[in-house]
Amino acid sequence: MWRDEAYLLDMLLAGREIREFTQGKTFEEFLHDEVLQHAVMHLIEKIGRAAEKVSSEFKASHPEIAWDEVAAQPHRLAPERFRIIPQKVWEAVRDGIPPLIARLEPLVPPEKG
Repeated sequence: MWRDEAYLLDMLLAGREIREFTQGKTFEEFLHDEVLQHAVMHLIEKIGRAAEKVSSEFKASHPEIAWDEVAAQPHRLAPERFRIIPQKVWEAVRDGIPPLIARLEPLVPPEKG
């Protein structure tokens, strides 16, 4: 379905932007850069919103992606909406985004991603 493809592309591009923005950064640098924190959080929210919209049929055919976890991620990282938990966001950047990118890349046609 073309919509699923569009949502996957959104997720992949947002993940790659997070990787680009945080590449070479330390947690200390991230902690002291509120603009970077908010940019990363915005992209994580974008990934979560797109994951929610992927069809249940597509999700069922690709259990290698923890769809519910990806969709819920923004709520865990900023439970009070405007209060980001930097340590948890950094852990998501370090431990969650690279494997998500790796799982999404084969699902997005090369000419689009």
